[in-house]
Amino acid sequence: MLDLGRTFLQSVERAPQATALVDGPQRLSYAQWAGLVGAAQRGLQDLGLKAGDHLLSVLQNRQEAATLHWACQFSGIVMTPLNWRAKPDEVLYCLRDSGARQVVYEPVSAAAVLEAVQTHPARTLQVGEHATPGERYADCMAGACDPVPRATAQDLSLMLYTSGTTGAPKGVPRRQRAERIAALAHVAQNQYGYGECTLGVMPLYHTMGVRSLLALALVDGCFVCMPRFDPAMALQCIEAERITHLYLVPTLYHDLLAHPAFATTDVSSVRRLGFAGAPMHDALLLRLQQAFEPELFVNHYGSSEIYTFAISQDAVGKPGSAGRAGINTRLRVVKLQGQSVSELAGVMEEGQIIADLLSDEAFEGYHNRPDANARSLREGWYFTGDTGYVDADGDLFVTGRVDDMIISGGENITPVEIESVLSLHPAVDEVAVAGLKDERWGQRVVAFVKRRDPITAEALDQHCRTSDLVNFKRPREYVFVDEIPKSPVGKVLRRKLVAGDYRPETRPPGGTH
Repeated sequence: MLDLGRTFLQSVERAPQATALVDGPQRLSYAQWAGLVGAAQRGLQDLGLKAGDHLLSVLQNRQEAATLHWACQFSGIVMTPLNWRAKPDEVLYCLRDSGARQVVYEPVSAAAVLEAVQTHPARTLQVGEHATPGERYADCMAGACDPVPRATAQDLSLMLYTSGTTGAPKGVPRRQRAERIAALAHVAQNQYGYGECTLGVMPLYHTMGVRSLLALALVDGCFVCMPRFDPAMALQCIEAERITHLYLVPTLYHDLLAHPAFATTDVSSVRRLGFAGAPMHDALLLRLQQAFEPELFVNHYGSSEIYTFAISQDAVGKPGSAGRAGINTRLRVVKLQGQSVSELAGVMEEGQIIADLLSDEAFEGYHNRPDANARSLREGWYFTGDTGYVDADGDLFVTGRVDDMIISGGENITPVEIESVLSLHPAVDEVAVAGLKDERWGQRVVAFVKRRDPITAEALDQHCRTSDLVNFKRPREYVFVDEIPKSPVGKVLRRKLVAGDYRPETRPPGGTH
């Protein structure tokens, strides 16, 4: 099996003059980029890194981040990327946990990195013009040269850290063979053609960003770097670079459509849409279908641990459905309180989604976390922590997280179904549902609503009453907010809603709270 370094060389050899990477004014062909990757490979070696070592990177999506990722694949160094917004204690934790002795960062992350290395010493390398002499990326990685494949498909490729919403972040080490096969699956399931061009805005510390980077190299494609999401800049890139495919979390799609410039931007080059990371509500699905009229609209359901769980290539045809198991995956839904993979849930019965660890895309266990392995890896299956059900057609519906389940009056209630109903009201811009403590019911269903137009709680309750939503799932309270709290990659942070850590609406557009 080809390793990732040789995979990159395939595109260099097939299409050396094809545009491979765009980062602002910088445009690199595959031949030019290969020279930078080779220089970075040599630079990492000069810094004393060898196969199996971890390189901690705290970078936004930029040329240097993408180049380092590929250089690590040639050398067998384990790319270990962190959120560039990470706090000092988060950088410190990952430094200690990974054992990394080298950190690459940029000015926006400097304070956190430099504070962390005061406690846990590590060498630092800064990207940018104002770094200390001797610690400049440009100095260490100067001079183009050919990259040399020194790794095998069995070597580790990278280690992503999970978000840590229920405890300390968990390192997810992945081998090159799993990464390559996941990229091939991404190409197949999104029907990429040669010369595809994507907006590289999903961060390279997230599995979606990494998959886009690798998949484009399989098809001589172009990765357009976007350091952080800005809808106006994203629209400019789509039009100027003739982006052909978007792969985003639902929140970013929402922000694209909401921007005033969308109506005057030429987005006709975009023929394929894909989303992952969170469920997409029905209203947003329909708005995207009307705005882009894509040839393919893919709902991708997966994780850092096993990139693909399920795929639906007709997201609008069956809203809310994650489809069926991906081409490298086996799935089951087991009883919510079940401990065995044989305790299957029935048709339309909500349970926990599990995936076969023999998937070619799967990881093999968490880094230094036997406790997490014991909790999530059982009988050769990965217990995802996600809830869902299979309908009579055999299609999977993901309803939320086990931890997000609302238990009210003894009934299990998942937020996603309620959110989808509320999202269809024209006055609702965004909505998130959570369970708040209630002395009588245990938890009560509360809807947090960001309004597009004036609307009252009473009107939203009437909307739910006239929908297919069963009565016990109706929200008992509506809270109007300025923003729905989300993670850096757009996931709703329900724990913040439950804790009261949200922004109440400061200037209500009308109606009552």
